Amino acid sequence: MEKIVIIPTYNERENITRILEAIFSLHSDFHVLVIDDGSPDGTAQIVKDLFPRYPGCLFLEERRGKLGLGTAYIHGFKWAIKKGYQFIFEMDADFSHNPKDLDRLYAACKYEGGDLAVGSRYVKGGGNVNWPLSRILLSKGGSIYTRIITWMPVNDPTAGFVCYRREVLETINLDEIHFTGYAFQIEMKFAAWKLGFKIKEVPIIFQDRTQGASKMNKGIVKEGILGVLNLRWQSLFKNYRNRVKKDNLVEMPTYGNDAIVGSK
Repeated sequence: MEKIVIIPTYNERENITRILEAIFSLHSDFHVLVIDDGSPDGTAQIVKDLFPRYPGCLFLEERRGKLGLGTAYIHGFKWAIKKGYQFIFEMDADFSHNPKDLDRLYAACKYEGGDLAVGSRYVKGGGNVNWPLSRILLSKGGSIYTRIITWMPVNDPTAGFVCYRREVLETINLDEIHFTGYAFQIEMKFAAWKLGFKIKEVPIIFQDRTQGASKMNKGIVKEGILGVLNLRWQSLFKNYRNRVKKDNLVEMPTYGNDAIVGSK
């Protein structure tokens, strides 16, 4: 019970069976937690029907209504920490992330010193497939914009294919992560970076979905643009560190965001 992949879903009936089959066919002992936001197309029921095929490896959390990507992942992170998983992954259901790359992200954290590994489109060897020029310009422009504003040394800050060591998610105060769209991905990486964790970028080829509808909308883009500015401003005052009791020693409060995690 070491590795779990969290997959948020909303109307993914065309993809969910195939993505689960692809992950479990890796023979790498991955467990999967699907978090479904009340999909009216029956995605959750499809997952339930697959329980007998993957006993003890496939789990489902159902939520009422479309509550947002960020809150789905926060829900999943807390669930996975409670269950004792050591490596916790984010992944889309639509095959934009290749399940075969899960092993590479895991290796970057397990064996190569990463505290979190980011499946990156914008490092050597990475890229996009089947994206229109407008989406490529929006994505690359957003990445450059984010780096300029936040100074964070991550080439693909909006990437949603990520492996976290348990310690990262235990240390970040998840209740202080408030964005729900692409800005959520930026904020999580920003919090980890400010807390001194090592981020490794692993090149991936991002494949645009071929089944189902894209979740991209103007609201998500707006959140990304304004959210980065807000993130930089809040970083002057906000402490992302989760103050927890470890080994009967209460960690002293820190002020600002440049504290290095004591457990490292």
